[in-house]
Amino acid sequence: MEKQQSHIEQLANYFKKNIKKGYTEEALKISLVKQGYSNISIEKALDLANKQLAEELPLMKEKPEIIYKIEPEISILNKNFLQKFIDWLFGL
Repeated sequence: MEKQQSHIEQLANYFKKNIKKGYTEEALKISLVKQGYSNISIEKALDLANKQLAEELPLMKEKPEIIYKIEPEISILNKNFLQKFIDWLFGL
């Protein structure tokens, strides 16, 4: 005998399927509220869906390398509009 899914599991599957299609979580939540689902059920289902989606992701085998690059300051870019205008006006 097959175990029936709870309504939270059904909503979680709804979230997973539609997030994979490209819908935002917010749009899906609004849609479910309009259909009469409670905010508590929606939030529980979304948490469950996010946990299940996270488990499906492949594990990283190596750490990414983070490179910090310091860009030199360019004085003309740091001036605000008024300073640039005054410099242009007086030919500085």
